[in-house]
Amino acid sequence: MANIQFTPSLRRHLGVSTIEVPGGTVRSVLDALFETDARLRGYILDDQGALRKHVAVFVDGRRIANRTDLSDRVRDASEVYVLQALSGG
Repeated sequence: MANIQFTPSLRRHLGVSTIEVPGGTVRSVLDALFETDARLRGYILDDQGALRKHVAVFVDGRRIANRTDLSDRVRDASEVYVLQALSGG
């Protein structure tokens, strides 16, 4: 099972720090995540289903290449990190 980890700003909406879901692609991993908590979809994806501009996803320490189709491969033993950029002044 792929292990998904979140920044604290997303953890507070989810209630857990990590979730394990089957691997495949970033899209399939995120879809499995959204089945556990549909509210996260709006934080992570835009209305077209692509990653929001302020969200970054890393698989095994590498930033994903395809932010639109989310077709990057995820192994069952992968570590997936979902980060939400913060801004301010």
